[in-house]
Amino acid sequence: MRGQRIGYVRVSSFDQNPERQLDQVEVDKLFTDKASGKDTQRPALDALLSFAREGDTVVVHSMDRLAHNLDDLRRLVQALTKRGIRIEFVKESLSFTGDDSPMANLLLSVMGAFAEFERALIRERQREGIALAKQRGAYRGRKKALADDQVIELRRRAGSGEQKSTLAREFGISRETLYQYLRLSAPTLAPDFRESDSDG
Repeated sequence: MRGQRIGYVRVSSFDQNPERQLDQVEVDKLFTDKASGKDTQRPALDALLSFAREGDTVVVHSMDRLAHNLDDLRRLVQALTKRGIRIEFVKESLSFTGDDSPMANLLLSVMGAFAEFERALIRERQREGIALAKQRGAYRGRKKALADDQVIELRRRAGSGEQKSTLAREFGISRETLYQYLRLSAPTLAPDFRESDSDG
């Protein structure tokens, strides 16, 4: 019996569109993680590894979507292929099975190393861009989560006993950010808090 084609998608922020990664690639089931590549907690990947069976094919857009470094890439590919699961990388046009030749293993290492190097270059360019923007006075960091008048209202309503989870939803901030504002003793100290990606 033909195994299933299982897609895996990882987006590093809510701004990225997960549908674009495996656009026009036919899969029977899709697992999607919203996490950075360095994040070791990837529940959808864990679920995929539990779900996949011998004869299945795991399809990923590119090597850097599956793993955050070369060692992680090798470990995941070997864990799948040892169980008789084929893995395909669309961008690199490479696929791996348990019967890979030495050349296939070499390609895995080389392509994985290139992907890791590319990510390092991107991070370096981002750091340089931020440093240059700071020199020009153009970098302001993240947008403030709340204006000063909103902070005053937030404290007033929290002090009157309103539920903090309800306030956090209404003001569009995480609970962690809400508590940061409430810990400040003076409203004038509020401006530097930024809303984080965490939902508290």
